[in-house]
Amino acid sequence: MSIINAPQPAVQAAQTSAHRVPSLPDVILEPLVRATLQEDLGRAGDLTTDSIVPAATRTQMRLVAREAGVLAGLDLARLAFTLLDPTLRFEAQLQDGDVLTPGAQIAVISGSARSILTAERSALNFLGHLSGVASATASIARAIAPYGTKVTCTRKTMPGLRAVQKYAVRVGGGSNHRFGLDDAVLIKDNHIAVAGGVKAAVEAARAYIGHLVCIEVEVDTLEQLDQVLELGVDSILLDNMDTVTLTEAVARVAGRAKTEASGRITPETAMDIARCGVDRIAVGWITHSARVLDIGLDA
Repeated sequence: MSIINAPQPAVQAAQTSAHRVPSLPDVILEPLVRATLQEDLGRAGDLTTDSIVPAATRTQMRLVAREAGVLAGLDLARLAFTLLDPTLRFEAQLQDGDVLTPGAQIAVISGSARSILTAERSALNFLGHLSGVASATASIARAIAPYGTKVTCTRKTMPGLRAVQKYAVRVGGGSNHRFGLDDAVLIKDNHIAVAGGVKAAVEAARAYIGHLVCIEVEVDTLEQLDQVLELGVDSILLDNMDTVTLTEAVARVAGRAKTEASGRITPETAMDIARCGVDRIAVGWITHSARVLDIGLDA
């Protein structure tokens, strides 16, 4: 029986087809993949594979999940193989957003054995890391879904990987906070200190930005919250508040602004925070410290 037609462990979709996260265009992904391949190939190429595997050898290998999780980064894996060798055939069996079970076959790659082995690590690095981000996000998204709360990422991303990490967060059922310093205003404690107060900071920002740019202000006490509510901002970041204080904060906001909780949130604490009624929970570790999902390349 060919491995392409072999029975596959059941998978389910993390998202319905109507709500699948659109893939990022190759034009965005290719520079990242090219840089990764160039870094790995160095100055002399793959010494191990080139010295051991005859150039004419052809093979077929499979990307296989070795543990449960949510798949993300498949296009980056595909590009790692096909940019290195356009003659390789990459046949995806699943798609980003699918919930993986151990043993699930993700894709089949056919062609030059040298090319497949040389691109293997770059492909798996992307696939394992981004699937780990999606899986970590999903662990929180599932816990807080009954309360209508969304998990969102932050700017705590790895250098050069922000676009794809934030994509993986969306694949895992989360939403994105700012992509950079240029797409929204987030006034934090140091901005307030330098400006001479929260009112001065908000007024300065409002006079500077365009009418489509949102303003969010971070507060860590109810007294600060009351000051911000008088200024009519779009969103309020409730930082490191206990659940009693969070509940009171949401009640005081009363829908006048979006509310967002942050501060050392884990899958175990997320449900209690969501019960407080916040609109979003901001979590930095789902991008900067997510555990890599174990995915392998098998002959």
